[in-house]
Amino acid sequence: MFARQYATRWLRALFAAYLVALAFVVFLPAREASTVTGFVGVIAGWLSVAGIPQDAAGIAVEFIANIVMFVPFGVFVRLLNPTLWNWWPMTLLAAASSGTIEVVQLLVPGRVTALSDVVANTLGALAGLMVAKRLASAA
Repeated sequence: MFARQYATRWLRALFAAYLVALAFVVFLPAREASTVTGFVGVIAGWLSVAGIPQDAAGIAVEFIANIVMFVPFGVFVRLLNPTLWNWWPMTLLAAASSGTIEVVQLLVPGRVTALSDVVANTLGALAGLMVAKRLASAA
């Protein structure tokens, strides 16, 4: 029982650190955010060398990056709340969290909101849920 409480404390601390890092990425003003998330443009540039149009590559890389960014969200929520195994509650929680981020971004100078971000973030959280469920069943 002590080990479980200890593990839960660590998971909560790691989740809090993840949320702080996520907040930095999604709430920085556009100019500062571009220095943090400039990898999207770099990868899109690499893909354009391979013949993919830079704009299309940028959109695809950003969508995938939003998915990857929310995978830990799904993992942490599932590990911290094992009863949240159902897809619907996680979908609603992830969509609401992502929607809140997008609304707050309206107040941040230079940030752009997009429904595609909500979709990608929700897909990422669901992928994280699936990863956590697989890890739990393997243990």
